[in-house]
Amino acid sequence: MPGTPPNSTTPLPHCGRPCDTECMRFLLKLIINAFALWVTTLVVSGVTVNSYDPAGGSLPLILTYLLLAVIFGLVNGIVGTVIRVVAFPLYVLTLGLISLIVNGLLMLLVSWISDAMGFGLHVDGFWAGVWAALILAIISWLLGLIFRPITRR
Repeated sequence: MPGTPPNSTTPLPHCGRPCDTECMRFLLKLIINAFALWVTTLVVSGVTVNSYDPAGGSLPLILTYLLLAVIFGLVNGIVGTVIRVVAFPLYVLTLGLISLIVNGLLMLLVSWISDAMGFGLHVDGFWAGVWAALILAIISWLLGLIFRPITRR
């Protein structure tokens, strides 16, 4: 009704658009994954990140981590989902432990894609990829727990 004040069921004119909250969730998850990737490169030997700008600097390195988070999200969302559906019996048979192997292989795939682009993530071997995927998942999960109230608004 035009004369009634807005209440909890009536969205205000400047908010209530799902695009705003979805975009903010996406950006927050992107930043969380980029930060988790940065911590992973500090913790796991054999995992390094090369900036897209050979001159270096903080901003190009931060943008590189953000771009790697996008690449990792796409690979995990598309390729990872297909692998998880196809390999579902192996997940059941191994009680989910095969996910360590799958995530390590996905990390190697992200490394290969970013190397093909001329910058980005470099993983020295399979086990470095498995450890990196495990550390990345744990850090992303912990940060997701911390920032979950923000993404639910």
